[in-house]
Amino acid sequence: MIYLLRHGDAEHGDMDDAARRLTAKGERQARDAGLALRELGVGIDACLASPKVRALDTARIACEALGVEVEMTEALRGGPFDALDLTAGRGDVLMVGHEPDFSNEVARLTGAKVAIKKGGIAVVDGSTLVALLRPKELRRIAG
Repeated sequence: MIYLLRHGDAEHGDMDDAARRLTAKGERQARDAGLALRELGVGIDACLASPKVRALDTARIACEALGVEVEMTEALRGGPFDALDLTAGRGDVLMVGHEPDFSNEVARLTGAKVAIKKGGIAVVDGSTLVALLRPKELRRIAG
């Protein structure tokens, strides 16, 4: 299984895009995502994250609840990537990155046309979109 978590809500303004930090809302979304995955009994074997601050912080916060170390990868910085190649041999993987890259990858893998909300998760099993969870749903699951 591949879990694609879009980074949480981030700062806007006149700054380097890669340095944009999570807002309080973004931190909450990241925490909710990790707690919801734990509540659902999801066993994450590895976490791959974009090196951009907002994605890396989302991954670190979410993974606190999952007991998983975060591995940064340039492949998720922005633009097309191959999720199957990146996750091969790693078991169930949480990937944390950006739009429209994640939605494009879901479409490539499954044919499904989705838009992943900030702090939302798409779950892919092979060529099947298993779930698309919005932040408000994750918050309810997280308790």
